[in-house]
Order: sequence, then structure tokens, then C-alpha cells
Amino acid sequence: MTAQLDHQAEQDRIASVYRGWHGGAALARYAWHRPDIVYQHAMRTRVLSRMLASTVGTDLGKIRTVDVGCGTGGFLRQLIDWGATPANLAGTELQEDRLDLARPRSAPGIHWHCGALSTLPTASADLVSAHTVISSVIDPEVRQQLAADMWRVLKPGGWCLVFDFRYNNPRNPHVRKVMRKELDAYWPGHRQQYQTLLLAPPVARALAALPALVTESLAALAPPLRSHFMYMVQKER
Repeated sequence: MTAQLDHQAEQDRIASVYRGWHGGAALARYAWHRPDIVYQHAMRTRVLSRMLASTVGTDLGKIRTVDVGCGTGGFLRQLIDWGATPANLAGTELQEDRLDLARPRSAPGIHWHCGALSTLPTASADLVSAHTVISSVIDPEVRQQLAADMWRVLKPGGWCLVFDFRYNNPRNPHVRKVMRKELDAYWPGHRQQYQTLLLAPPVARALAALPALVTESLAALAPPLRSHFMYMVQKER
């Protein structure tokens, strides 16, 4: 019972943090039209497309996907643009207001679920993804449970996909970095892919007015300045 209460307290904390953040002034730094955000989106898309093609394959039409902490559904819409079938996609969220935004923006047929991942069926997905979700979970036990739930929902032979932070943000105590050794401990898969990407946001914002070649070259030549990673691991058949 104590563990359940601790898990609920962590979920309540996360929901409270995001309710206070979404719609606030801080969102202006992530506006879709900002040059640094445009660059970040392009880089994420390139890495994501390459990783997906080399793991789940280039035909996404039959891939069953669960996106954990799906927000307003951006990742699922990207998959649809690349050929995924809406009826094969599901998004989970702790905040109903995020799903209220996701539904009208997305194709009909996507399954939306407000609540914990633990209620979803075992071995029901070919791909389970989490984008800047694990870093939002501070409690180590709750992180472990989230990872276990993702692995449980994944079919044998399926892939987990994680996009998240490599470093702590000293200005944001509500998130904690995700280390490679954590990921390997969570999921004992036999195939992994890991790539760092994106200039740290303060650096990217400072260089936003310069030609894109400058930021791309710096990101390529100075790996320690890359603040995020993308990771995929396959569950053994």
C-alpha cells in the first residue's frame, strides 16, 4: 500500500508541475516558429526516421504503437505522416486537458487513454515510445515501474524508443537526467541504438540568429554540448 501511495504522489506531482507549466510564459521559448526550435525539430526528425527505418522497418502501416505521455499527440501525427495506420496507434496521458487538445488535431481512429500505462494489455505493441517523459519522473522506484510497464506492453521482438535529457537542468528541479546505464538496466534487450543530439538549449538560443550550418557544425564537432539522446532497444523474441 505504501508503494502505491508513493507512486500516486509522484504522478500527482508530475501532473501539478505540467499544469503550471503548460500555457505559461515559459512556452514562448518553445514556439514552433523560433529558429532554434525549427532546427531542433529537423534534427530530431532526421535521427528518428533513421532509427525507425533500421529497427521497426520502413513500412509503418502495420506497426502497433503506444506513445507514453503523448501530450497533444505530435509524435503519433508524425507516424501517420510516415504511413502509420491511426487505428494501430495509442497515446497515454496523465492530463485530460492534453488529450482534449490532441483529439481534434489528430486523425480519427487513434486510441487515447488518460491514466497509467499499467492498465494497458500485455504484449500489445510493436513500438512503445516515451519522449521527455522518464526525465519528468524523479522518484527512482516510479521510474523503474514505468520502464517495467513499457516492457510489459511491448511484444517480443518489439522496440522501446526513448528521447530525453542527458544532463540535469540546474534551473529546473522538476526533471532529472536519464543515463545510458539506467536504460540498459531497465530493459535487457539484445539490440540497442543510442545517439546524442541537439545543442543544449542555452547554446542553441544564443546561436539562433546565425546560419544553420554554424549550429550543425558545432553539434557535430562538440558531442558534450549535445543535451539530448535517442535510444532504442529490442525485446528478445
